[in-house]
Amino acid sequence: MNDVLGIAALVGSGVTAGVLFAVALSVLPALFAMETGTYVYAHKLLGRNWDPTMPVIVLSSTLVDAVLAVVSDGSTRALFVVGALLLLGVSAVSHLCNVPINRRVKSVDDPEQLPADWEDPRPLWRRWHLLRTALAVLALAVTAAGVTAL
Repeated sequence: MNDVLGIAALVGSGVTAGVLFAVALSVLPALFAMETGTYVYAHKLLGRNWDPTMPVIVLSSTLVDAVLAVVSDGSTRALFVVGALLLLGVSAVSHLCNVPINRRVKSVDDPEQLPADWEDPRPLWRRWHLLRTALAVLALAVTAAGVTAL
């Protein structure tokens, strides 16, 4: 059973880290290269399928790491605890920081007629995204270390 859980933990944290890394590596530079109106339009299109898919993957992976922490012992337990906490950090940054920005961008009715008080959210969104990407990559590394020690 631990082997199945270990595979699930690696797949979940690997998908999480991979998706966030791909966004940081390719999607973010593309969004920054766009005119603001085009960015708003693209942001709306890109965000359509992330919810609920990514939250389910991140939180499921967190749960699997937590279960592995309960059934493991010693340093292996510590690795899975850290992995679960790092994934919980990914979720927290997403829900508390990136999602509110996403909602603000999605609330724009006409990307060509931005509100007078519009502030470009891309720099702030990127900072939060890079934080959660780093957390996800660390979670993958720590989880992989724990799985190899099972």
